[in-house]
Amino acid sequence: MEPLKQYLEQQTRRAFFRRTGLAAGRIALASMMLPGVARSMAQGRSTQPYPTLPGLPHFAPKARRLIYLFMNGAPSQIDLWDHKPALASLFDSDLPDSIRNGQRLTTMTSGQKRFPIAPSIYKFAPHGRCGTLVSELLPHTAQIVDDLAVVRTMYTEAINHDPASTYILTGNQVPGKPSIGAWLSYGLGSDAENLPAFVVMTPRWSAKRDAQALYQRLWGSGFLPSRYQGVALRSAGDPVLFLNNPDGVDPSTRRAMLDGLSAMNQEAFERSGDPEIQTRIAQYEMAFRMQTSIPELTNISSEPKSVLDLYGPEVTQPGTFAASALLARRLVERGTRVVQILHREWDHHGDLPRDLPLQCRDIDQACKGLILDLKQRGLLDDTLVVWGGEFGRTVYCQGELSRTNYGRDHHPRCFTMWMAGAGIKPGTVYGETDDFSYNIVRDPVHIRDLNATILHLMGIDHKRLSFSFQGLDQRLTGIEESKLVKGILS
Repeated sequence: MEPLKQYLEQQTRRAFFRRTGLAAGRIALASMMLPGVARSMAQGRSTQPYPTLPGLPHFAPKARRLIYLFMNGAPSQIDLWDHKPALASLFDSDLPDSIRNGQRLTTMTSGQKRFPIAPSIYKFAPHGRCGTLVSELLPHTAQIVDDLAVVRTMYTEAINHDPASTYILTGNQVPGKPSIGAWLSYGLGSDAENLPAFVVMTPRWSAKRDAQALYQRLWGSGFLPSRYQGVALRSAGDPVLFLNNPDGVDPSTRRAMLDGLSAMNQEAFERSGDPEIQTRIAQYEMAFRMQTSIPELTNISSEPKSVLDLYGPEVTQPGTFAASALLARRLVERGTRVVQILHREWDHHGDLPRDLPLQCRDIDQACKGLILDLKQRGLLDDTLVVWGGEFGRTVYCQGELSRTNYGRDHHPRCFTMWMAGAGIKPGTVYGETDDFSYNIVRDPVHIRDLNATILHLMGIDHKRLSFSFQGLDQRLTGIEESKLVKGILS
């Protein structure tokens, strides 16, 4: 028999009445102060489904919520953000050994006899008061560079998609760890009473090819209680399965059924002490609340045309990136702590000039619209927005190279991300890469540093947010050294 169960079954009669007496006293006290709270306590329902962990935040946060725009597949930094004009004169010449320096390659190009340089075919121009250089593929994002901090010197050890995505979003290449959204909802809870603390969307993409698979662990809770995992909104059909009651079941009948189920689950919890039973109770309750809140969330008919126009013409088409971006604003406005949008098919090993423009058109205007929408509502002051992928792309071509067509392999040594909003120094470009966008020459930023900085902006010391599992105090940033990226902080 497990120790906790044995302990509970051996409680004395006196201890039982002492426990239940105190519980009854709390309910009686609450009834004199807040009758609604008392009813919720008596029925086993909390008015705050995701409470903040005691002791958090560790200090005054700059950001209260996070919107993470993840470009799964790895956008090409050299075609979007890291301009290298001198490469034009080196077209089809071999990448110097002194630049590659024996660094690891993927199996997709390690067998190539040559590594010919493929300069970007896209024009760059300075934008905004800050003069940040941006590719012509991102004309809308270019208009908001004065609100962004562009980090050109991200790096990681992972060289393949699955471990790299798992690494940046959970802090470890090995599956099984909580995602950053789960850590934040576990530590900080949520201000939303009728919506999940952590919501995920996976919109469709325009490039006409298959994309890398997405795994639930990218928004999973790992060893944390499962109530902290991300709730995925579907891109087609009902946003959440089984949102509507079956025929013949009205809301009052559903409420009575859930109350009875909650009572049985509570009895099971008192017998076994299994925390996942409490998770089950909470998730049934949240599902009931979402039957009202999700239809209201996804009904954008009340949004004025001026707001819809910010996001672009696809905003009214469910399942697009633009529609997801608008829902992200509506979610954080209603108290959701973390929203994660994973846009797929940025993996351009070949035919990059065909597919990269399509991907950019999917997200470009919507990213601008999201920032401007948050800004005009005063939400950008305490919302953190992060954009980027799991690694970068090589300067050399994978496969056949021509003046108008090329592909790029995975490149973990340097890539670009941007951040905006609460606590971020706007109009900033941080870090410098070499003339080939291959190695970092100034201000490297490991993905652990990025995660430590995100937690810091949310009021969390990354060394102090931990969870005991397998004999270790587990952290999002692990046990290796992580530093804040102070150069992008306001």
